[in-house]
Amino acid sequence: MRYPTYRPRRMRKNEKLRNMVRETTLSPDCLVYPVFVKEMSEREVPIDAMPGINQFSVEGVLGEVEKVLEAGVPAILVFGIPEKKDETGSGAYDKNGIVQQAVRAIKARFGEDILVITDVCMCEYTNHGHCGVVKDGYVDNDETLKLLAKSALSHVVAGADMVAPSDMMDGRVRAIREMIDLHGDYNVPVMSYAAKYASCLYGPFREAAESAPQFGDRKSYQMDPPNSREALREIALDIEEGADIIIVKPALFYLDVLSQARERFNIPLAAYSVSGEYSMIRFAAAQGSLDLKRAVIESTTSIRRAGADIIITYFAKEIGTWAKEHTL
Repeated sequence: MRYPTYRPRRMRKNEKLRNMVRETTLSPDCLVYPVFVKEMSEREVPIDAMPGINQFSVEGVLGEVEKVLEAGVPAILVFGIPEKKDETGSGAYDKNGIVQQAVRAIKARFGEDILVITDVCMCEYTNHGHCGVVKDGYVDNDETLKLLAKSALSHVVAGADMVAPSDMMDGRVRAIREMIDLHGDYNVPVMSYAAKYASCLYGPFREAAESAPQFGDRKSYQMDPPNSREALREIALDIEEGADIIIVKPALFYLDVLSQARERFNIPLAAYSVSGEYSMIRFAAAQGSLDLKRAVIESTTSIRRAGADIIITYFAKEIGTWAKEHTL
């Protein structure tokens, strides 16, 4: 059909028509809110690089979870920051580690009302800031797998509903799946950071999680930003190893990868809208360059439109509140 027979503007005439034919919608049901829990005496400490986001003590995070639930957001992703760090990141798999303490406290208070997902990695726990065991300046893949599996199991034993390995070691999904299955926890899903790029957008997170590498970078294990076909291979490998959900990270700079993954794989697909994405929007809005609400909704909708079933975002509470107010 061509003009004047077909006039696309007819279907944009008013809000009710636009809502009726809207192809992509946002709902709090698809959101996951990241939280940072730290071994400290203060209940909460602001993160300068991420205005509006805080580090919390175990006691303090309980209040934050209440706010998440009030906003209608069903899930959190827990990151831990230990008091002490060492070469092998032993705090990651300590049964009394910070994540393990937080998970027990959250589940004791909120039970099944909140879905608790835990990030499984070593970088917050090692004194060198890398995501595994370092030998001769290089992260030893297979030695790291053993520690990642131990960490994941310790989270499950503490009560985690789902584990999310973010380290980008080869074979980590299989190692974790086998470990938790051996323990009898067959029904605990693994949400794998399958396509995690060595991005410039992680800077604010590294301040929040106190996890910056003390030497070198993470390019030998995180993916090279120019590559998309490699991402599809990584995703396929993780699915073969038993991943239940896969993540593309970051989100906004990698919507093409997200779209390709949606076309190729029939499995739940998540996207992590990372700290740099959050801070860019937050700082631009603070300067008056953007309308915060419009920017958040438009950017998050673009991630959904590209194919994400699940969106991990630091704006989850705001989006949930706007949904309750019927202003999305």
